[in-house]
Amino acid sequence: MPLPTKDAATALLHQHVNDGYQRLHALMVATAMEGYAQHFDEDPLLWFVTGLLHDIDFEEHPDSHPGPSLQWFKDWGYPDALIHAVEAHAYGYHDFKTLPQTKLAAALLACDEISGIFYAYRKMNPVRYGEMKPGSIKKKFKEPSFAAKIDRTVIQLGCDHLGIPLDEHIANLIKFLAAFN
Repeated sequence: MPLPTKDAATALLHQHVNDGYQRLHALMVATAMEGYAQHFDEDPLLWFVTGLLHDIDFEEHPDSHPGPSLQWFKDWGYPDALIHAVEAHAYGYHDFKTLPQTKLAAALLACDEISGIFYAYRKMNPVRYGEMKPGSIKKKFKEPSFAAKIDRTVIQLGCDHLGIPLDEHIANLIKFLAAFN
């Protein structure tokens, strides 16, 4: 099976993910990834689908995520770049040790966890994503008690491998998520 369309990937997500927040998270990450694809002149569909499906097995297999989805992606004939990115996004989780080797993988690592900070910030301050201030997000990023389950070291690792400073990454995400409102 070739890479699915956005609609087919969304249907696949809905087949495996029932939780509303997890669906929202997947769409936020996919939107951010598509923004980075355009920023780097890469394949927007590949980057969007990678972001959308990166946690597809989490609800059904939380104790082995992303292992099952990696096998599904192989079985479905998805691109190696997608498979590597999903594996690398789990760095340090369930003993996964794969570091990002591509911009796609680095972007997924950088975008995944930080979307939770954006979501939590919006819950506290009902402002549109595109109207958020980079300094406000960075302040919350540096505050360990805010969205305490978010692993900031993984976000920074993704930024480092992507070659983008955290401040620029935050500003990019505000821009990319503006259309998400």
